[in-house]
Amino acid sequence: MPTGTPPTPPRTDTTRAQPARVYDWLLGGKDNYPVDEAVGRRLPPQAKDAARQNRAFMHRATAWLADQGVDQFLDIGTGIPTEPNLHQIVQRVVPAARIVYVDNDPIVLRHAEALLVSSPEGTTEYVQADVRDPGGILRHARDVLDFSRPVALSLIALLHFLPDDQDPQGIVRELVDALPPGSALVLSHAASDLHSDLARQVTEEYARAGIRLGFRTRDEVARFFDGLDLVDPGLVTAPEWFRTEPAPAEEDSGIHAGVATVPSGGTA
Repeated sequence: MPTGTPPTPPRTDTTRAQPARVYDWLLGGKDNYPVDEAVGRRLPPQAKDAARQNRAFMHRATAWLADQGVDQFLDIGTGIPTEPNLHQIVQRVVPAARIVYVDNDPIVLRHAEALLVSSPEGTTEYVQADVRDPGGILRHARDVLDFSRPVALSLIALLHFLPDDQDPQGIVRELVDALPPGSALVLSHAASDLHSDLARQVTEEYARAGIRLGFRTRDEVARFFDGLDLVDPGLVTAPEWFRTEPAPAEEDSGIHAGVATVPSGGTA
């Protein structure tokens, strides 16, 4: 069941594109504005594929973790609700699972009630917060999640919106350091090294809309998993990551993706 009612959303700025709304447009959603659609239409067609691949990876990874008995999830950079949402996937397997969603976009808050429709046995909560305040996120999350037991931290298509000068490595380290052994990091990230021309085009189009991006190479993305144990098949493209059959269809991708667990001795 939900643990609270979201606060009154701040006013939505419809004059500037926002990442969550552009992503919603790429997924075929309706919760976006002409300014967001304009950005989406200027992106290469592969951007829609990337959004779909990200979503499918999240579905597979969270379902697998739930099958392994993980029943607590902290999803940062949730985005506009698109069914099935993370809690729906997880609670099909573990009805008593507890999920905390986090996002800083006012339009996500407007739709947060859709994220709070938990199974009767479980709990969902929505926190209006920015990933650049990991300490604040953890304080809120501890009101719902028990950090003495495994927690899955989900960072799907989020970190490439944090250029290096915003210290994404330090942010992830602070979040991961709070996780007990047996926890997991689920992460996907736009690649700068798989299709460099397309990556440059996407970065430039977002920049025109006032949105800075920090696409990264596979080696740079791998650093987010330092001190953790990567789960097979390791750090691969989003369509290549799966643990149970049937395997996803083979397709080209510009998204690095992986799942890793916190070892028994904790992170290094």
